[in-house]
Amino acid sequence: MLKVLYGLKNFEGKSKFKTWLYSITYNECITQYRKERRKRRLMDALSLDPLEEASEEKMPKPEDKGGLDRWLVYVNPIDREILVLRFVAELEFQEIADIMHMGLSATKMRYKRALDKLREKFADSAET
Repeated sequence: MLKVLYGLKNFEGKSKFKTWLYSITYNECITQYRKERRKRRLMDALSLDPLEEASEEKMPKPEDKGGLDRWLVYVNPIDREILVLRFVAELEFQEIADIMHMGLSATKMRYKRALDKLREKFADSAET
């Protein structure tokens, strides 16, 4: 409702008021949906239990359902959070560094090393 009130001064009358109101409502619904989806994916990724995942005898295959999330178990929790914040929450490195209370270069280096470790694990499992 506030978006409509604040946006009312920008209504130019090029379309019907009903159409303009619908577009604001539609865009707000899409924005909320995307926020909830990101939040849900972030919570799912952060709720991985490393001990439970690592205790499985069979190494997960990336094509298994949820397989990519399961690969995060192979990096330490701090690096996992960096990866999740980057890929799932779609944050910039500076934002991640601020959240994690780390320097920007340290955040980028941990991100790179975590990706390298995952690539190595993926390559090892693909060979077997």
